[in-house]
Amino acid sequence: DFWRRWHISLSTWLREYLYIPLGGNQFGRARTYANLILTMLLGGLWHGASWNYVIWGGIHGSMLAFERSQGRESFYHNLPRPLRIALTFLIVIVAWVFFRAPDLKGAVLYLGSMFGLRHAQPGADLLGGIFYKPYYLISLAVAAIVIWMGKQTWDWTQQMTWPKTAVCCGLGWLALAVMATQEYNPFIYFIF
Repeated sequence: DFWRRWHISLSTWLREYLYIPLGGNQFGRARTYANLILTMLLGGLWHGASWNYVIWGGIHGSMLAFERSQGRESFYHNLPRPLRIALTFLIVIVAWVFFRAPDLKGAVLYLGSMFGLRHAQPGADLLGGIFYKPYYLISLAVAAIVIWMGKQTWDWTQQMTWPKTAVCCGLGWLALAVMATQEYNPFIYFIF
């Protein structure tokens, strides 16, 4: 489901101008899987002529092909929904490391740090280690629960009292202040 909803404008362009002209799903399963992988590999190359982007596209293409090959009765589809979401999230996060890393070596080092295979590199701290403190971990967990279990934002805001609104505004300003102290990074597409 992630790969159907993610970046709809790019997905539509890739489908219309690459996947369908390559034959789409008209020539059997093997060709369909190859077309999915090739489309995403080319989508990766469109983002940049680097192995990072090729690997990023390859991961997404492989996952699209795998998902298509499994059908609705697969092991993956029989997992509870939260586990499917977590597994998809993990795969996507690994792919995004390749997209954002400056080079292949940086991606490998960062992935090693993510999975505890080596010490984190300088500059890889999350806000200087701030989230390693129990208070911030608890805050992050509470925020995740509210987002995961809560009502839709619009429904929730319609029922808020002024004290809740004040707390949310204060937290929003705090988040902005924390972000403002960080180094400026231009929007990713300005680099291309």
